Amino acid sequence: MKALPVHDDLNHTPFAQLDFDRHHRKGVPEIVLADRKTVEQSLAIAEAFLERNGRAILSRVPPALEEALIARYGQEGFEWYRASRTAILRRGVYPQPNGGRVAIFTAGTSDQPIAEEAAIVCREMGCQVSTYYDVGVAGLHRLFGPLRQALEVDDVDVIIVAAGMDGALPSVVSGLVDVPVIGLPTSVGYGMGGRGEAALLSMLQTCAPGLAVVNIDNGVGAGATAALIAIRAAKGRRAGQVRPEEVQADEEREG
Repeated sequence: MKALPVHDDLNHTPFAQLDFDRHHRKGVPEIVLADRKTVEQSLAIAEAFLERNGRAILSRVPPALEEALIARYGQEGFEWYRASRTAILRRGVYPQPNGGRVAIFTAGTSDQPIAEEAAIVCREMGCQVSTYYDVGVAGLHRLFGPLRQALEVDDVDVIIVAAGMDGALPSVVSGLVDVPVIGLPTSVGYGMGGRGEAALLSMLQTCAPGLAVVNIDNGVGAGATAALIAIRAAKGRRAGQVRPEEVQADEEREG
């Protein structure tokens, strides 16, 4: 606790204690969940992060807040991601590339909003992100080209797979690849289990090794976890933990 930073202005709003140092302490930036906050609260929190850190990320922005952001900062005054309804405000602060590589797959186009949320977090943490949408098990042949691209060309460190309905795609992917896979269940579907419960349970019951699972619609959690894995992998590459001659020897043994 003694090593943790203390700010005199930590309680400078009556409704939030803002964690300005999360990115430096954890490596994950603060993401302001806006859909249950008032417009005034979200604007005050965003302005505080802009003032202190030069960046504010607002997720699940309701229409009223979108209008307020446009009124205050202008139509071009912030980055807007329509699918996930995410807004990023900046004052000269942009993510620095760190060499981490993440691929994101979705089973259907309807999963894109949550997948985009994960992609934004990964990019804001400095990772390179490749996205492949609508490659689910209803037409499994669509998966193989993008999966080959991700593994052989992009050489990704980790894969996020977002799926609703029966939630089968993460297990399929995890059974085919040699990198960690993060299952991201989405609340896409209908009838019993249609709010993501069936997808979540399917992923948790997987028999494919190497699959970890986050909660339903938790794009931020999936993105943060994937980025931390990718950043660590990139750090290992930079440190030269595997020497070229070792790689060649491994290839000769396998070949």
